[in-house]
Amino acid sequence: MKPTVLILCTGNSCRSHMAEGILRAAAGDVLDVQSAGSKPAGYVHPLAIRALLEIGIDISGHRSKHLDEFLSSDVETVVTVCGNADQVCPMFPGQVNRHHWGFDDPAHAEGDEEEQMVVFRRVRDEIKRVFEAYAAGRKDSAAQAATV
Repeated sequence: MKPTVLILCTGNSCRSHMAEGILRAAAGDVLDVQSAGSKPAGYVHPLAIRALLEIGIDISGHRSKHLDEFLSSDVETVVTVCGNADQVCPMFPGQVNRHHWGFDDPAHAEGDEEEQMVVFRRVRDEIKRVFEAYAAGRKDSAAQAATV
């Protein structure tokens, strides 16, 4: 069974979904990647969907979920991507690792859609750098474990 990585933020509408999509694409079949929020917005932000489509990742089928959906799941690693989620994050059964990598919330970007997209792209690229590096490390670890 693949280890589950749960990415948390408050609203589960932007950052956690972008991180989920990027990590899922980068980790391949090494990890089961999920996301949730402490106060889910109930939707995935259309500009987050657009920002990921620009790099070939489709998250249009994602849905906003409450972290309570995962309280009985075997979650190996929890990654919080905003300060508020880090403060309210519970421990999950089987949880081994906890990381906090904070990113600006692009949902608060101002201006017209193109000005907002500049912020979404910047945050997407920051998330991409961090989560692709994390995925590379996890894939290396999995490959080493397979040869032992």
